[in-house]
Amino acid sequence: MEQDYEKILVPVDGSKEAEMAFRKAVKVAQMNKGHLDVLTVLDTKQFIGLHGGMLNGDVIYQLSEDAQKYLNELKDEAVANGANADNIDIHVRFGEPKTVISQEFVEEYKNDLIMIGSTGMNAVTRLLVGSVSEYVTRNARTDVIIVRTTTDNSAIK
Repeated sequence: MEQDYEKILVPVDGSKEAEMAFRKAVKVAQMNKGHLDVLTVLDTKQFIGLHGGMLNGDVIYQLSEDAQKYLNELKDEAVANGANADNIDIHVRFGEPKTVISQEFVEEYKNDLIMIGSTGMNAVTRLLVGSVSEYVTRNARTDVIIVRTTTDNSAIK
């Protein structure tokens, strides 16, 4: 059975694996003449400072601005490589990355494919909180592709 993916979601977190997933998702969107949603989720648990206090609004605002800048840079890269800017939207969300990616965002934007990097965390973090990509694979309400190779299908180093 042939599957044309029209609305692809690629979550990114600044990791090498996420950026490889982004580059592959751009190619899949181009091949399918589809739309690409590029998402970063700012984990609200990270906003709790020392001693349980909340980070101030200026810090949270700066994190949001930095995320927006990063996503714009990725979009510019895709456009420079031939993607249509009208077919790429960028999104910054606050919340738990696992549920935002696998459920909330997909429901709202009706994505039919999630392309996600194999991991963006170090081994200790994965052990403590679990892999986002693993959670998304188990719980997403749409197809998921775990990207483990570069655009020329060589292993990510």
